[in-house]
Amino acid sequence: MTTPLLKEILQMSIPERLDLIERIWDSISAVPDAIELTEAKRQELSDRLERYRQNPASGSTWDEVKQRISKSI
Repeated sequence: MTTPLLKEILQMSIPERLDLIERIWDSISAVPDAIELTEAKRQELSDRLERYRQNPASGSTWDEVKQRISKSI
């Protein structure tokens, strides 16, 4: 479905659309309680947190993650 608003957005430059995405995300993250978690998502987050607490050194740094992503592209 294409709405007039979507048509207008698609005519924007990529940097303008990225800025719009950022503004939309900021508006969503400003009200975190408005995003409901399913029980399955809540359980997954709880499991991940527990695994981290059991072995905090098992994760990767942001630099390591970026490096892996760059190599896969």
